[in-house]
Amino acid sequence: MNLKNINILGVALLSLIACNNSSNQKSTDSNTEVSAEKKVQLEEVFADTTYQLTGVAVSKDNRVFVNYPYWLDNHLYSVVEVKDGKPVPYPNAEWNSFKKGEDGQNKFVTVQSVVTDDQGFLWVVDAAGIGLGKVYQNSAKVLKINLANDQIEKIYRFPENVVGEDVYINDIRVDNKNGFAYLTNSNTGGIVVLNIKNGESRLVLANTPAVKSDPNYHFSPLGTELKKGDGSLLKVNSDGIALTPDNQYLYFKPLTDNKLYRIKTDLLRDFKTSENVLNKSVEDLGKFITTDGMIFDKNGNLYLGDLEKNSIVKITPDLKMHTIVKDDDKLIWPDSYSISDDGYLYISNSQIQLMPWFHDGKEQFKKPFKVFRIKI
Repeated sequence: MNLKNINILGVALLSLIACNNSSNQKSTDSNTEVSAEKKVQLEEVFADTTYQLTGVAVSKDNRVFVNYPYWLDNHLYSVVEVKDGKPVPYPNAEWNSFKKGEDGQNKFVTVQSVVTDDQGFLWVVDAAGIGLGKVYQNSAKVLKINLANDQIEKIYRFPENVVGEDVYINDIRVDNKNGFAYLTNSNTGGIVVLNIKNGESRLVLANTPAVKSDPNYHFSPLGTELKKGDGSLLKVNSDGIALTPDNQYLYFKPLTDNKLYRIKTDLLRDFKTSENVLNKSVEDLGKFITTDGMIFDKNGNLYLGDLEKNSIVKITPDLKMHTIVKDDDKLIWPDSYSISDDGYLYISNSQIQLMPWFHDGKEQFKKPFKVFRIKI
C-alpha cells in the first residue's frame, strides 16, 4: 500500500468473461453481493504492541513471516519470522539494521511486502521509500530467500527507467513456471514485470486509466474521506495484485476505488508487446469493493479486504461477492494475505486509516497490530 502521494477467477470465470466480454469491454454495474455462507472465526496468530506491520506470508511448513515498512520514526526491524509468538529478524539481524544515512543496497530500507511461493522461497519487496518519500539512493529491490537454508539466493535490482525515484513498488506475485514476477507501482501507477531468470524488467501500463484511482470515488474507511495533512483527499493508485491459479491472468486494482481489472500474462511476458497493445488489452471486470491486497486460492476464488466495511470478501468464479467475516474491532485496514496449505487465509491489519498522517500528526492506533487467520 503506498501513501506517498497521500498524492481461475478459475476456469469458469475465464470462460464466462471470454464468452461475454471483448478484451477491453467496460463494465459500469456493481456486482451483486451476497451474505456469508457460514460463520467464520478470526483466530489471532501474532500481535505486535509497538510497531506497525503491513505484510504476512506463510510457508508450506507453516512458518509465518511479517514485514514492517519504514514509514514512521518508530521503526526497528523490517522482516521477521514469528517464533513462539515473538518477532525474530529475518534472514538475519544485519539485513534489518538499516539506519538513515547508511548504504541501503544490502540492507532492508522500506520493506512493503513479503510473499511465499510454491517452490519454498520467500520474496521480499523493498520499496526503499522512507516515510513514503522518494526511493532512497536507488536501493529499491526484490530479494529471493531460500527457506530451506535461510540464505538469500538472489537480489533483483531495477534500472531507473523502471523503478525511478517516484516509483513505489508495492506487492508481488510470482510465476515460477514461466519465470516471471509482477509488482504494482502504487505511487504513480503501473505494473513492473520482472523476468526472474535473467533479471530484466520493465514498467508497463503506467498511463492507462486502469492503474489510476478513480477521482470520483469517495474512499471513506472512517465514514468520511481520508485527508492528508495538506487537506487533499487520499488517492492511491495500482496496489492490490493477484495471479490466477493457472498463471494466465494478472488481476490488479487501484486502492482507493472499487474497480477491478485483469490482463493476460502472456502479453506482459513478451517484452516486445507494445504499450498501445497492452493498454487496449486491459479488461475491466466491474465494480466490487476497495481493498489493499488480494489473493486467489487454488479453486479460483479471489479474497479481498473491504477497507470501508472492516470485512473479508470472497469473489467466486461466477463473479458473486460473499462477505465471509466482518469485525469492526479486529479488521482495521486488512492489508495483505497469504494462504497456507492446510486451508487458512492469513490476514495482516495495518491500521493505516489511524496513522498520524490523517489526524493532525497524532497516532490513533488501536494497538497491538495483529495478524489473524480464518479457515477457508
